[in-house]
Amino acid sequence: MTSTTAVVVGLGSIGARHARVLRELGLRVTTVSRREGGDYGSIAQAVAAAHPDYVVIATETARHADNLQELAQTGFLGRVLVEKPLFATPAPAPKYPFARVSVGYNLRFHPVMTALAERLSGHDVITVDAYVGQDIRDWRPGRDHRATASATADAGGGVLRDLSHELDYLLWLFGPWHRVAALGGSSGARDIDVDDHLDLLLDMQLAPSVHVHMDYLDRQGIRRIRVNVDDDTIEADLVGSRLTVNGKATEIPSERDQSYRDMHVAAMRGASPVCSLPEALGVVHLIDASERALRTKSWISP
Repeated sequence: MTSTTAVVVGLGSIGARHARVLRELGLRVTTVSRREGGDYGSIAQAVAAAHPDYVVIATETARHADNLQELAQTGFLGRVLVEKPLFATPAPAPKYPFARVSVGYNLRFHPVMTALAERLSGHDVITVDAYVGQDIRDWRPGRDHRATASATADAGGGVLRDLSHELDYLLWLFGPWHRVAALGGSSGARDIDVDDHLDLLLDMQLAPSVHVHMDYLDRQGIRRIRVNVDDDTIEADLVGSRLTVNGKATEIPSERDQSYRDMHVAAMRGASPVCSLPEALGVVHLIDASERALRTKSWISP
């Protein structure tokens, strides 16, 4: 690990988590927040005072582009990690002065996902079924879910962006994609206007039949991916921390912050499989295509 001093921009639940994990890794951490609790009120102030070599952008998705531009204007040349998704809407690949920009798709580092990727190596994939669901009311205890960024379109909320881990790991494992169709929308069940459930069908280069379900509704809380290859059925359960092959389960212990620690170490080193800027832009473009497929009720191609 090469970084010793970090600035974390944004002190919501995920920003506070990044700051805690980085401190546990031994870094000196300075925080930026428009609310009370941050060390500084602006990125420029924090960079000038702390002289960081690593910066984490953990604000609302809709603010990421402006935050990165503000950081670039300070003259910062180190490594950056941006919370997922990179942007709320598609954009041309920006040219930043930073040494590297990575994006916070930490599920690439989950031990169960690592085991799945290894198990799939050398196999022809036939079908993929990915499911993620959790009741949005349980996400941030003590806060009105209707007032959070997840429930606010202007802040970049909605299941496609909030739960875009699924799109990232599908592109990582099976991409690129050839076409996408979508069903879903806002059910009204959680009293929010953003899409709270969505189902996608994808045709991908390494998987001809991919189904993705994502919702803000599931009372149990599930995140799993089931894959049929030539001779095996493989299921990765990220909540239960187990990999099941043909009905035989193997427990793969995973401490709650392990994937975040491993992701930060990889981002600071510029090491695989951390999500790169071009890969993250690909996720944003797939989000946009999925929304167009939902509106037009048609297949959308890149």
